Amino acid sequence: MPISTLPPFTNEPFENFSDSATLQAMQQALQQVGSALGKEYDLIIGGKRIKTAGKITSTNPARTAQVVGIHQKATEEHAEQAIQAAQAAFTTWSKTSVETRAELLLKAASLVRERKFEFCAWLTLEVGKNFAEADADVGETIDFLEFYAREALKLDLATTPIQYTGERNQLRYMPLGVGAVIPPWNFPLAIMAGMTCAAIVCGNTVVLKPSADAPTIAARFVELLEEAGVPDGVVNLLQGEGAEVGRALVDHPQTRFISFTGSKAVGLEIHERAAKTQPGQKFIKRTVLELGGKDSIIVEADADLDSAVDGVIASAFGFNGQKCSACSRAIVNEAIYDVFLDKLREKVAAIKTGDPSENIYTGPVSSQRAFDRVMGYLEVGKTEGRLLLGGEAIPNEEKGFYIQPTIFADVAPTARIAQEEIFGPVLAVIKSKNFDDALAIANNTEYGLTGALYTGSAAKLDRARVDFQVGNLYFNRKCTGAMVGAHPFGGFNMSGTDSKAGGPDYLLLFTQAKSIAEKVR
Repeated sequence: MPISTLPPFTNEPFENFSDSATLQAMQQALQQVGSALGKEYDLIIGGKRIKTAGKITSTNPARTAQVVGIHQKATEEHAEQAIQAAQAAFTTWSKTSVETRAELLLKAASLVRERKFEFCAWLTLEVGKNFAEADADVGETIDFLEFYAREALKLDLATTPIQYTGERNQLRYMPLGVGAVIPPWNFPLAIMAGMTCAAIVCGNTVVLKPSADAPTIAARFVELLEEAGVPDGVVNLLQGEGAEVGRALVDHPQTRFISFTGSKAVGLEIHERAAKTQPGQKFIKRTVLELGGKDSIIVEADADLDSAVDGVIASAFGFNGQKCSACSRAIVNEAIYDVFLDKLREKVAAIKTGDPSENIYTGPVSSQRAFDRVMGYLEVGKTEGRLLLGGEAIPNEEKGFYIQPTIFADVAPTARIAQEEIFGPVLAVIKSKNFDDALAIANNTEYGLTGALYTGSAAKLDRARVDFQVGNLYFNRKCTGAMVGAHPFGGFNMSGTDSKAGGPDYLLLFTQAKSIAEKVR
């Protein structure tokens, strides 16, 4: 399958849920998935289904009594079995043609596309995404599969910059080996599928350890990969809870790379543990880390104010702020500060919060653990800023993890709620004196993931291109919603290794380059 035979990559279009037929399709999918709730799923190691004594129960964060799926709780012994199965599969999968591996991804993309509303429904019920957020997650999944298939074919055509006189020179990108893939719960389909399939399309095999807060979606996707034709052992599903299984995977001497998306604390532990050479290990482990953010939107006095307010709201409260790219700090010029706050408060006050299966804009946070963390930060915020709106939990009969969209004004740039990642529907508004001050505030955290600037000044945009220190920078638009191919995603500083998922360099992280020189007689 030459790359020339494929149509150019285009992003999957978004669904329009104001269309009655589209809305009906989503509602039917919710009913269909609802009838499948509570099913038990097995570990998948070397193609074999395995049950364990311990179980992981996934519940709907909007209705905590509703069981979404029951999963096996793996142990260190299962981690060992999964790595050995992946190592055995690597022997043949690494030598499988790039065309065959790319065809697998394209087949999987086609299957996801056919079941788009079904996967949207799983996202709504397991992690609380409204219809548009779920659709964006599924669409990004399709984009990753389509994009990485094409990028693998391109990489296979790589050549050396020159052909040296008297030689035939080649540059081949070889797979690394067995990798541990540890994705997050907040994009449990797109990021999980993208990390997994980027690795396998390059010829690696993986042990996939999904988040215990979103295990069902991962299990459904691995079943889809099997339907698409993935050989036994190429993707091994190892559900786990706590640090035991993850550490076993990271420490194992046969684990060649670790691809992780999640918190800074866990990512740094992985990086440190991976750097320690284990007995029998004969390579330097590679870490591909996408970590947290404390993302800022700067609003200058010359901005389109209504557009800026809308962008801040979408970035801060879309999916309840549970995105590493979410705006958690609005840095607003003092000349428009009060007017901005008035407009912001009015619009956020109109946001409805409720069950995402009813397509309400904001739903629950993901878990009891997340609820407790965010509620703790609300108490901190009440001592560090002026509570403009929200600040409380929302009581409900279903015991869902609902928290009011919350705004704190007059926050100091060094306050905890201005420095620490909250991962919830909480926005700190900070007053800036001028553009120099705004940039200094935006750059004063340990993170550097996303950021945005609203201004009508070309000079300020040019200045920000150089001095706004983030991996993904947006002008006059929200700071969330990176599109595969257009916005390669990954951040600076403690936001990770700037891996640029969805970009032309990403697959290089899962390969090693071999230069081959043959003397021509």
